[in-house]
Amino acid sequence: MMATAKEKLRVDKYLWAIRLFKTRSQAADACDKGKVKCQGTAVKASKTVTLGDEYEVKAESRKWVIKVTGLLDHRVQYSEAIQYYVDLTPAEEIDRIKYEAATYQTGKRLSKIGRPTKKQRRDLNDFLD
Repeated sequence: MMATAKEKLRVDKYLWAIRLFKTRSQAADACDKGKVKCQGTAVKASKTVTLGDEYEVKAESRKWVIKVTGLLDHRVQYSEAIQYYVDLTPAEEIDRIKYEAATYQTGKRLSKIGRPTKKQRRDLNDFLD
C-alpha cells in the first residue's frame, strides 16, 4: 500500500522503506546524528516527507543525494523501492565508492597461509608420531 497524500510519512520510515538503511532504528539514528539533511539543514527522524524533497544522506559507507518521487511507507524489494526516489549523487562520489570497494579488506586470512587447519594439524601429528 502506498502512502496517500493526507497521511504523514516520517523521514526515518521512508529512508528505511527505500532501502538506504537496513533497519528503521539505523535510519532514526542517522537523523539524530545530523547525517540526513534537507536543503543543507539537518532533519529530525519525525520530519514529514513530501514529494520533491531533496535529501543528502550519509550512511556508514557512502553518501546519497536523493529526490523523493513517491511516498513509500513499507519495505519492498529493491527493484520496486528504486521507483520512489531519484538518485542525484554526484559522479565523483560514486567513483570514490567504487575505488574504496576495490581496496577494501575483508579481514579474512588468505587461504593456506598462517595457522594450520584442524585437518592439517592432525596430518602433521600423524606424520610426526
